[in-house]
Amino acid sequence: MAAPVRSMNNPSGITCNTTSFQKKSRSKLVSIPGTRPSVQNGQLLVSTGVTSLDYVIGGGLAVGTLLLIEEDRYDSYSRMLLKYFLAEGVVCGHKLFVASAQDHPDDILQELPAPILDDVTSPQPVQEQAQSSDPDSADDMKIAWRYQNLPKVQTALASSSRFGHYYDVSKTMSPDMRQASKCHTFYLAEQPPVESTATSSMGEAYTDLLKTIQQVIHQQGFDGSAPQSKVRNVLRLGLHSLGSTLWGDDLCCRENPIQSHGLTTFLYALRALLRSSLSVAMVTVPSHLIQSRVLMGRITRLSDTAIALESFRGSEKETNPLYKDYHGLLHVRQVPHLNCLVCEVPDTKDLAFKLKRKQFTIEVGHTTAMATPSPPLPSPALPSPPSASLTNR
Repeated sequence: MAAPVRSMNNPSGITCNTTSFQKKSRSKLVSIPGTRPSVQNGQLLVSTGVTSLDYVIGGGLAVGTLLLIEEDRYDSYSRMLLKYFLAEGVVCGHKLFVASAQDHPDDILQELPAPILDDVTSPQPVQEQAQSSDPDSADDMKIAWRYQNLPKVQTALASSSRFGHYYDVSKTMSPDMRQASKCHTFYLAEQPPVESTATSSMGEAYTDLLKTIQQVIHQQGFDGSAPQSKVRNVLRLGLHSLGSTLWGDDLCCRENPIQSHGLTTFLYALRALLRSSLSVAMVTVPSHLIQSRVLMGRITRLSDTAIALESFRGSEKETNPLYKDYHGLLHVRQVPHLNCLVCEVPDTKDLAFKLKRKQFTIEVGHTTAMATPSPPLPSPALPSPPSASLTNR
């Protein structure tokens, strides 16, 4: 019988049945409140503030991407989606950046809807009711016992770890909650004139806006390429009504605008800046005023996700009985292709939105099924195939 072979690593010569199985370490994803990884591609997602819209675009808005919203004719619902987006950032503790050339960003922030947080209670009125009631009453004790161990004051940001919240558009967010989130603003009318040293195809307004966004990203620690010692957070960019004449564009004035590359160059640079930072942007564009459809197609392709809001207000569809349950249609122009070959496609393209008394929702419309289908086109007559006889041998 051969003696066991001894070596320096195994001096006893005893053979052990060991396996090569090793515990797989978990993926090191950035843990930020109000975010979650995508089940399709692992991309870090944030909520748009409208849970039904998150479902339509594939579960949420990916960090480092750009969402384009084609405004409705009166800029009512697109402005509301922008306020939902910013309100979700306040509740989750994200940093905000609001840019506008029409309304002051402070006015937009004052119109943010109030969140509906079911896990945040205000037990003080119930406690006062229990103290003033008869102690022998069993019904009062059943109501008040659950609040005995709760603190008297609870902040509404206690549920910021959740993904997606609900909001009441009939109420505005409290100033204390709104001021708890740090916000950077850019109002074009208050910006000092910039001396252009070099010729830029973006124009002065877009150049100044892009430089301001770059400064906020680099100075506030949102640059993902450089190591940061601070706690990671997400920067939400809300850019209102880009492409209008207030930004110095002539896209809405003529079919062949002179400054046709201003907005497209800005979106190209902004998209590259978002890719290397913990930032996400929502941009609204008055597409119904842009006369060149070719230029609007370029703007859509320069965004990651693009949706359009078609409001029924002021149109024939407002009195059409087929659309009586809705306030407009939602069109998905483009969905992102991130870290995968197949993008997330909505289940149906028949989407409609409506504004209830307290909430903005997106639903599957039933206008296609209710509409009278057109008769099918007659198909050309095809020659009959030659007959053949089969014989079993």
